[in-house]
Amino acid sequence: MSLAIDVSGLNKSFGDKHVVNDVSIQVESGKICGFLGPNGSGKTTTLRMLCGLLTPDSGQGTCLGYDILKQADEIKRRTGYMTQRFSLYDDLSIAENLEFIARVYRLDPRRERVAEAVEKLGLKSRRAQLVGTLSGGWKQRLALAAATLHEPQLLLLDEPTAGVDPKARRTFWDEIHDLAGQGLTVLVSTHYMDEAERCHEIAYISYGRLIARGTAEEVVQSAHIATFHGEGPDIGRLAHELEAKPGVESVAPFGAALHVSGTDRKSLEKAIAPYRKAPWRWQEVPPSLEDVFIHLMSGSQDNFP
Repeated sequence: MSLAIDVSGLNKSFGDKHVVNDVSIQVESGKICGFLGPNGSGKTTTLRMLCGLLTPDSGQGTCLGYDILKQADEIKRRTGYMTQRFSLYDDLSIAENLEFIARVYRLDPRRERVAEAVEKLGLKSRRAQLVGTLSGGWKQRLALAAATLHEPQLLLLDEPTAGVDPKARRTFWDEIHDLAGQGLTVLVSTHYMDEAERCHEIAYISYGRLIARGTAEEVVQSAHIATFHGEGPDIGRLAHELEAKPGVESVAPFGAALHVSGTDRKSLEKAIAPYRKAPWRWQEVPPSLEDVFIHLMSGSQDNFP
């Protein structure tokens, strides 16, 4: 097993807010690791410390074989970073933006590298189009092309598909898996559960602490959650009643159905017992990653002072 990332005891504070608290993580080369967690929980700060953009207050380890404290510049040269907010130039064309990036990295031969990136990500027919006129999906492709133009060994994606339609999201993830298949290590923060399930493994960070780690299946199993699925006419009106019942940790409407979850199965069964009659039908189902996400959020405490 070759580790692209091997760090321990990372800490980072901004003023009196402890944003990242004793985080340790290992990621194999060529794997896609998803970072999940509430807004403001330290995901982006952790990503930036791993790639050398931020210096930890304490902690140690390596990224791509380089010391994260002493060799941050070496790590940055070998890392591609796609930020949540689109950051290329709207008044330049696709090709002009990529040529600018190529100049920044002093790539040679520059034009050939840009032409290859444009072709690879299906941007050839739009290479002369001004970026400001592109849709969200095409901007996303361009941002990915820019982040991988210098052929990095590590790619960081900070909520890369926010505001993008489902088809563009699927295409994007197909491209990410192709890159990982070529040996690129990918760290991605996301709030989409279907995207998290496409990662080889996930890490759940809650208000600075790493509290769950493993494959999606392993994280679901380790949460020890029971989930009941209820269906029937107007079953949604039971949501508020069920939320007040002992043992019920979350109630999530899904169209004409409800997902009721909790860690105490007996209390959960007792809570739904009065509603086990016509016209409603209940059955226990495997918990989803979203059920686990909500469970972990409900058990976390904000670290904002």
